[in-house]
Amino acid sequence: MSVWNPENVTDVAEAIGIASLNREVVEHLSRDVEYRISEVLTEALKFMRHAKRTTLTTQDISQALRLLQVEPLYGYESTRPLRFGEASVGPGQPLFYVEDEEVDFEKLINAPLPKVPREISFTAHWLAVEGVQPSIPQNPTNTQSNPDVATRGSGANSTLAALSGNDNQGTKPPVKHVLSKELQLYFDRVAPAIMDENNEDYRTAAFASLKTDTGIHQLVPYFVQFVANKVTHNLKSIFTLLQSMQLLAALLDNPSLYMAPYVPSIVPSILTCLIGKTLGGPPDARDTHFALREYSASLLSSVARRYGPTSTTLKPRIARSCLSNFLDTKKPLGTHYGAVLGLTFIAGAAGVRSLLVPNLKTYDAHLQRCVADEAKKEDAKTVVKALMRAFESLERDALVLENSVQQNGHPEGEELRDRLVDAVGEVMGTKVFESGNVGLANAVLEKDLAV
Repeated sequence: MSVWNPENVTDVAEAIGIASLNREVVEHLSRDVEYRISEVLTEALKFMRHAKRTTLTTQDISQALRLLQVEPLYGYESTRPLRFGEASVGPGQPLFYVEDEEVDFEKLINAPLPKVPREISFTAHWLAVEGVQPSIPQNPTNTQSNPDVATRGSGANSTLAALSGNDNQGTKPPVKHVLSKELQLYFDRVAPAIMDENNEDYRTAAFASLKTDTGIHQLVPYFVQFVANKVTHNLKSIFTLLQSMQLLAALLDNPSLYMAPYVPSIVPSILTCLIGKTLGGPPDARDTHFALREYSASLLSSVARRYGPTSTTLKPRIARSCLSNFLDTKKPLGTHYGAVLGLTFIAGAAGVRSLLVPNLKTYDAHLQRCVADEAKKEDAKTVVKALMRAFESLERDALVLENSVQQNGHPEGEELRDRLVDAVGEVMGTKVFESGNVGLANAVLEKDLAV
C-alpha cells in the first residue's frame, strides 16, 4: 500500500491536461514520488545531523535537492522552522498552509532599535617575514598543539620582532616544504645522473628533462641549493663545477619555470666558477678551468640580460665584483681572466671603456712580471687574449668621429705605439700595435682622439 495518495497524481495529471490516466500508471507514479521524497528527506536529515541540530529546516531540504541535482525550491528560506496549519476544504481533503505570525504593533514600535553595524575598515600586518610567521594577534597560534613556538630569548631574531610590532612576541618556526613522492624520486634520480662522470647518456637525458619538464617548479629551490653545495665543496673538481653550471643553464632554459626569485641564489655560484681563486686540481689540464670560466661568463651574461631589467642593481653588483677581483694583484691570473670576461660580457663595450681601459695602465706592471715569469707566462698570455677580446668589443662599438680624427691627425708608427702604451700599458699597448688593426687602435684611443 502506497503512503502517497494516488489521487494527488491524478490531480496533477488533470492540471497539465491529461484527462484520463491508467490506474496502474497512477499507482506506479505514486510509489515513485514516495521514493523520491524519502530520498530527499534522508539527505536532508544528514545535513541536519552534521549541523548538530535536532530540527529539520527548509535549508536542509534545499541542500538535499542541490545534492541530488534537483532544482531547489525558492521562497521558503527561513532561519526558524515554519509553522504549518491545517484546514479542511472537503471530506478527507486536508489543506496545509504556513501560519502567519501575529505581530503586536505596540511592541514593535516600542522595541529598542538594533545596534548600528560597524563600518568596514582595513589594516595590514606581516603574515610572514623571511619565511617566519610573527606571533601577533592577527596571526593566531595554538601554543598547546605547537610546542615548538618559543618565547623570545637571547637567540631570537630581534629584527623580526621589531617588524611584527612587539619585541616581546615569539615567532613560529619556518614551515617545512613537503614534496610528493614522485618529485622526491625525480630529484633522487636526476641529481646523481648529472654528476655521473661515467655515463654520458644519463647526463644528456637528465639535462633534456630539466630543460623541458613542466612539473618541476617545486624542485627549483632544491636544485639551486644542490648546485650551491656542489660548488662550495668541489672547487677541485672541474667536472663537478661544469656540470653544476650546465644544470643551472638547463633550469634557466626551461620556459615553464619562473626563475626570477632564485637569481640572488644563483649568481654567487656562477661568480665562484668565474672568478674563483683556485679551480681544478692536478688531474685536470691547465686549460680546463679557463673553459669553465668562459662558460660561466656566458651563463652570467644570459642571467644579467634576462633579469637585469627587473633588478636594477644586478649588473652593477656583478661588474663591481669583477672589477675588484681584476684590480687585486694578489689573486691568480685565472681570477683576472674570469674578471675580464665578466666585465666584457656583462658591461659590454661601455663597461670596458669606463671600467677596464682606465685601470690597465696600473695593471700593466703586474702583467709584465707575470709575462717574464716562466711559470705564469702561459696564463698571462691567456689574460692578454681576454683583454684583446675586450678591445674587439670596443672596435665593434667604436664611436670615433671622422672630423675628430682629421682635426687631431691619425697617429702612426712609433707615435701610435707610444700613445697606446701611455693609454693601456706596455704589454697591451704593444699587443694592439703589433696586431696592425688601425680600427682597434683607434677604438682604444678614442678618448685621446676625440678632443
